[in-house]
Amino acid sequence: MITKYEQYVAEMQKIADVNYSIGLLQWDKEVKMPTKGAAIRSQQISTLSGIVHELSTSDALGDLLETLFENKDSLSEKQAKNVVLSREKFLKKKKYTIEFVKHRSRVVANAYHQWIAARKANDYGVFKEALREIVKISREETKILGYEGHPYNALVDQYEKGMKVNVLDELFKDVRQQLVDFGTKVRECEQVDNSFLHKFYEKDKQWKFGLELLKEIGYDFEAGRQDISTHPFSINFNSNDVRVTTRIDENDFANMTWSTIHEGGHALYEQGLPLESYGLPLGTNISLGIHESQSRLWENNVGRSLSFWKPRYENVQNIFPEALKEVDLDAFYKGMNRVEANLIRTESDELNYHFHVLIRYEIEKGLIEGSLEVDDLDKVWNQKYKEYMGVDVPDDNQGILQDIHWSHGSLGYFPTYSLGSFYAAQFYQQAEKEIENLKESIESGDTQPLLDWLRDKVHRHGRFYTAEELCIKITGEPLNFKYFMNYAKAKYGDIYGL
Repeated sequence: MITKYEQYVAEMQKIADVNYSIGLLQWDKEVKMPTKGAAIRSQQISTLSGIVHELSTSDALGDLLETLFENKDSLSEKQAKNVVLSREKFLKKKKYTIEFVKHRSRVVANAYHQWIAARKANDYGVFKEALREIVKISREETKILGYEGHPYNALVDQYEKGMKVNVLDELFKDVRQQLVDFGTKVRECEQVDNSFLHKFYEKDKQWKFGLELLKEIGYDFEAGRQDISTHPFSINFNSNDVRVTTRIDENDFANMTWSTIHEGGHALYEQGLPLESYGLPLGTNISLGIHESQSRLWENNVGRSLSFWKPRYENVQNIFPEALKEVDLDAFYKGMNRVEANLIRTESDELNYHFHVLIRYEIEKGLIEGSLEVDDLDKVWNQKYKEYMGVDVPDDNQGILQDIHWSHGSLGYFPTYSLGSFYAAQFYQQAEKEIENLKESIESGDTQPLLDWLRDKVHRHGRFYTAEELCIKITGEPLNFKYFMNYAKAKYGDIYGL
């Protein structure tokens, strides 16, 4: 006889099946779908989104969850955690009407295609009306969810549970104060050369090299694949089907290289989640901040380290001899870590990156509270880049149209990028303490000990812990910005001779 908990698992996996079907349609939309398929694809996604909402908010599921919740003491620790988390999500979803869910899905689907069109035209005006609808429906969503304090709290909580504007304001204040002083010292030093990164690198060779990089950090191609997209992303349908995309610029070797490692880090996390918990909370990631910690750890703490490239650089020179034959390893290492204010977030160095995030955070907060509106947002964007980074924005593609997130309706997402870098620095320092000869292992070309450590410390737990609980469990303390600053000062102090 099927138990109540088994019935719950079946219902949750049914919801997951439909949800991941939507994900597959979205992956296809961004990777392979023909242009004329857009209208019907939006309808398909909207219909399936409605089905998910109906399944996720049915009275039968609610009754089942309440019964299990009332009797959770009879369940195992993991079973009880699944029930508690599912009930919490159910109660939140019940706040949404199916009409709102379908409408939001249509708005987001339209916004994505308008964003693509705007990028082709290099004209924010093409995207403006679609963004206005995104902002309007996001403001409505804050009222549906409810919040204490600032309305932006309702949105950021969707991605980083428990995070508040007052905490983020203090965090970015500390970031600004500490990074500005150190960045000023770096800028006063003699600049390192990275011109070799902007020589010609053949597309097909870059593609093959990117596949090698993914294999070398442990990405399982029997449980995933890589494709090309406008904006690199990772997506999962279960831990045995985790896909990544990259983009290639033949005159910018850094673009493909570190976006590939970055998305590979996201994918390693998803491939490490417990398959036996498919469809359940403990089969999913903790938060976007923790997710980003995995990608930033691989991209920066590993992928931009001298140790990582020592065993690989000769091969890179052989693949791209015309661009790199006269560039030694030390020059390559320093060049790829050049600190310089730039326009594109995804191509930014580790220090200036957080100013990119700060600008987006301030804009999103202003949009949600109503102190900013869509009409002049491109001008506000350009002003902030001038104020915070001292750069002039020449066009919309290098400015307000560069990110895909708003076209996905993902307001509240951007702060997690900075949180991820800070978690990454703290986790990596702990890994260096606990993994014997980690540096020597990486210098020999073996990153498996690090991946095994992350599998044990982070991946296998799914959502059993909150981000804060996990950080304390791994490092003995909550998130502490000092680890990132210590890492940055040591690394860039060496590169720039400070």
